[in-house]
Amino acid sequence: MVSVRKRGKVYEYRIEIASIDGTRKWLTKSGFKTKQEALHEGALAYNEYYYYGKKNKNRDMSFADYLDYWIDNYCNFNLKYATIVTYLNIIKVHLKPKLGMYKLSQIDSELIQNFINQLYVDNKFSKHYLHGILKTIKGALKYACYDVNFINHNPAEHVHIPRYEIVTGDPVHIYTQEEIERILDRFKDLPYIYYSFLTAYYTGLRVSEVYGLTWDNIDFENKTLTVNKNIIRKNKDGLPKRYNIAKGHSTETWFYGSCKNPQSRRTIAIGDTLIKALKEYKKLTEEHKKFYGDKYLKHYEKKVLNEYTKREEIKIVDAEAELDVNLPEARLIFVKPNGQFRGTETPRHAYKVINYELKIPSRFHDFRDTHATRLIEQGADIKAVSKRLGHSTIMTTYNIYVRVTEKMETDTVDRFENYTNSLDIPNNEEILYKD
Repeated sequence: MVSVRKRGKVYEYRIEIASIDGTRKWLTKSGFKTKQEALHEGALAYNEYYYYGKKNKNRDMSFADYLDYWIDNYCNFNLKYATIVTYLNIIKVHLKPKLGMYKLSQIDSELIQNFINQLYVDNKFSKHYLHGILKTIKGALKYACYDVNFINHNPAEHVHIPRYEIVTGDPVHIYTQEEIERILDRFKDLPYIYYSFLTAYYTGLRVSEVYGLTWDNIDFENKTLTVNKNIIRKNKDGLPKRYNIAKGHSTETWFYGSCKNPQSRRTIAIGDTLIKALKEYKKLTEEHKKFYGDKYLKHYEKKVLNEYTKREEIKIVDAEAELDVNLPEARLIFVKPNGQFRGTETPRHAYKVINYELKIPSRFHDFRDTHATRLIEQGADIKAVSKRLGHSTIMTTYNIYVRVTEKMETDTVDRFENYTNSLDIPNNEEILYKD
């Protein structure tokens, strides 16, 4: 209960709170001009104490400001750079324009569900994309509720995306051997494209892992390839934006990134075909260095401090060979003949050619899907495949990367036929029909 008393010319409210060592304690505040004002404020304080357990200092924060707080204080310390970029895009395009004007305390389940439903009605978003928007909201509000206690429950916890009657198509394309040959033949005159595609096909590496490879990752003698980093792009200031425009040109800076999970740090065996190809490519790059001479671009590893996490990162900087740079050299594998490094941007134009000129539906990740599927198709052990791909669990390999091919379906039928071939099934002529 809230009690009010007059003290001099002002009023004071009093609320009894938890006793300490058997002594009664009170929450009080005075200075109110009227008794009604003291009762009103006392009721608010009573509800905050008994129903919430604490004063909610952030009740007036806008959802837009809170999302910035979440990015700065949680995402930048705990999530991969690519994930942060995805969240920032969703926040900018969808969350701030529609939900940003509300106070954090006003965000409830009905508001979020109506927002998701309206996105479903107004746009032709895929199920995966709409799920990503909801996932961002849930993650942000989970942090507000359970980590920093800005709110007392997560209103997004039981919100769901609408049912999709039409099953969206699988974007994955498993290459045939003929398609692989056509792709490689098309880019045989662009070594940095040709050999990066060949490496992806023979190893199943992720795109950021392929273009993050350096020559010290290849052990030609033991025929192994080691993945211990990847490559990520930031703007010139190292901030989480896709592009930074300066003087009419987009600028990009490449950094070494950590592997996706502990299992992604791996050493895998590679066969004679890829070993021979990479030896030829390495010899070719040495010839390019001699041809360009002092104008050849070399790359170096520079340690910089991350603005948010205050941790060291390795930034890739380049300089012409004639310059003396007192930094460790980054011997990146897939560079242009003059040494220019474009990281994961390297195959961007090539995939336009594959899709529109060769008419092969394609993404770089399809090399990875094809590698995994063909291994399973040929009877490879699923545990070995999972380890080779750097998956955290075998279920990831099963559910995402292994597709049922026509050969698998035929083999399945053939196996059952072989199992049941002992059955003596009569021919039509042997069957006697009785009236």
